[in-house]
Amino acid sequence: MNFHPSLCLLTSLVLFCLAGEEFGDHIWEWVILCLPCLTILPPFPRCTVDNRVTRVAWLNRSTILYAGNDKWCLDPRVVLLTNTQTQYSIEIQNVDVYDEGPYTCSVQTDNHPKTSRVHLIVQVPPKIIEISSDVSINEGSNISLTCIATGRPEPAVTWRHISPKAVGFVSEDEYLEIMGITREQAGDYECSASNDVAAPVVRRVKVTVNYPPFISDAKGTGVPVGQKGTLQCGASAVPAAQFQWFKDDKKLVEDQKGMKVENRPFFSTLTFFNVSEHDYGNYTCVASNKLGHTNASIMLFEINEPTSSTLFQEEKTTAMTPWKGPGAVSEVNNGTSRRAGCIWLLPLLVLQLLLKF
Repeated sequence: MNFHPSLCLLTSLVLFCLAGEEFGDHIWEWVILCLPCLTILPPFPRCTVDNRVTRVAWLNRSTILYAGNDKWCLDPRVVLLTNTQTQYSIEIQNVDVYDEGPYTCSVQTDNHPKTSRVHLIVQVPPKIIEISSDVSINEGSNISLTCIATGRPEPAVTWRHISPKAVGFVSEDEYLEIMGITREQAGDYECSASNDVAAPVVRRVKVTVNYPPFISDAKGTGVPVGQKGTLQCGASAVPAAQFQWFKDDKKLVEDQKGMKVENRPFFSTLTFFNVSEHDYGNYTCVASNKLGHTNASIMLFEINEPTSSTLFQEEKTTAMTPWKGPGAVSEVNNGTSRRAGCIWLLPLLVLQLLLKF
């Protein structure tokens, strides 16, 4: 038995029986064809015939394709190319996987029949014929993805999560099962099918995980009277959250006098163009989508705006205050000590005056 390297074909396979001295019984050779391919390469099986040959035929398994010049099969793709004293060949056009199997060149002589055989192996690159559609699912639910591929040899199918945090394959099977899916598992999932006949084929499925809003950015802001102030509320959610602002259970509308509400997919801002005493207080940001809602309280509070005289006084005080290094005694403590000493000396002076009189 001889094994030939992979052979590729454009549209047809040609099988030869050639004249020579090496004709023998039950000689097996192998031809591997790749579909679709570019060319067909030698060598081919060779049959030896001589002047004692009375009949010659090509068979596929037990089916006679041609016997001499007579066509026995009904397949229009099988045609006779050559029938001479030195060569007997047929051609199979548009080869497909169903043509795989043994082919026999049978020669009848005066003594006994002799045969030479070739086994045809047809290889097919992988092809994904069925894959799950893009899916949208709520967080905590179970999901199943399917990827069916064909090819010869049968391709290996793997699933991979396209994510910076994902490592390696998440499944080495046609089916991918995810139980209790989380928002971190959202994204693209890639199915790859390979069988070493050609480059792997890949397809992707997008998985969207829906979850209720979660407010991640909400903190108070201090603004002086008469200045511009902005409150911001950020929330993550799928689908994107819708925002609303309230003060004292009263909903604030966009472009309300003196303020502006601006909503974007993941955050909302409430802007005051000229803050007044009336504007200070507690505001509530509400974020909601079809899966739920959440809220957060945000305070707008007053701070004093520094004046020029205040800044000058602070600078003067800083300049007049001497620097005290380690071990220095506080001026306040020294003054207190002197006053305490004076209080103790006063009775002694009174006593001395009384003694003189």
